Amino acid sequence: MKVTEHFAKAKGKTLISFEVLPPLKGGSMETIFSTLDVLMEFKPPFIDVTYHREEYIYKVRPSGYYEKAAIRKRPGTVGICAALMHRYEVDAVPHLICGGFSTDETENALIDLNFLGINNVLALRGDARQFEERFVPHEHGHKYALDLVRQMVSMNEGKYLDPDIVNGQKTDFCIGVAGYPEKHFEAPNFDVDLAYTKKKVDAGAHYIVTQMFFDNQRYFDYVDACRNIGIEVPIVPGLKPLTKSYQLNSIPRKFFVNMPKDLVNEALKAKDQEAIRQVGIEWCIQQSRELKAAGVPCLHYYTMGDTDTIRQIAAAVS
Repeated sequence: MKVTEHFAKAKGKTLISFEVLPPLKGGSMETIFSTLDVLMEFKPPFIDVTYHREEYIYKVRPSGYYEKAAIRKRPGTVGICAALMHRYEVDAVPHLICGGFSTDETENALIDLNFLGINNVLALRGDARQFEERFVPHEHGHKYALDLVRQMVSMNEGKYLDPDIVNGQKTDFCIGVAGYPEKHFEAPNFDVDLAYTKKKVDAGAHYIVTQMFFDNQRYFDYVDACRNIGIEVPIVPGLKPLTKSYQLNSIPRKFFVNMPKDLVNEALKAKDQEAIRQVGIEWCIQQSRELKAAGVPCLHYYTMGDTDTIRQIAAAVS
């Protein structure tokens, strides 16, 4: 079932969904199962699985010179999605990114997803590689998520990259895209970023999932701004609790979101890491309850492998 169909079927009830990371290369699916076995009690209708682009490392050769090698640290997104659908009978939402893929490779990945019966995809540009100052697209790939959305829409219409393919099978992807209540850090201002989002929706995106935020008013203002310029698709709030002291600095630096004064003050008063985690849990519970009361279509939690924290939050909100 498509994500948007789950929203329609819920008839105004707020759903709960989760996002998981693939295990590091060499890891086991048990790391995913151990997370979701605990969280399935909340009956998520769909689960997102992130995609990670290649990174470069330098290996020392016998000659003493360094050799640059590309590795993908967290492979397996498509396989994980298939495994989750089989084990839990839920819909899986693989993330598909521009970075590191040619348009041909993207098309082939979408064909694989279609053959597996996976008809939900979150289309993202992706981040720059570690130690790169800016995002560098594949030489023959997409530069923006908008282009990725357009390719998916073309396949939904039966149009493939090879012009000799006529009457190609029409896929049926439900396409999600990212939204930024506090704007994408590369956008010059909020209005420009919002205009980019509208282009993705106008191109055929069916719903939006937001970047994490810690002030619900940011989300409510974002939804209002979207509606005011004609974006009518469902907008899902993405939530991640504060759990460690270093995140007071790392989250704003890495994700370019603001921490509310009250949250920071309570975290600074905490005597140890467990106390900080409890502050974060309580804050996220209150966020979730307010959003649920406002009738959001879904509460989407970024688990980051922290099962116990997310379970406490979901249990308090359900």
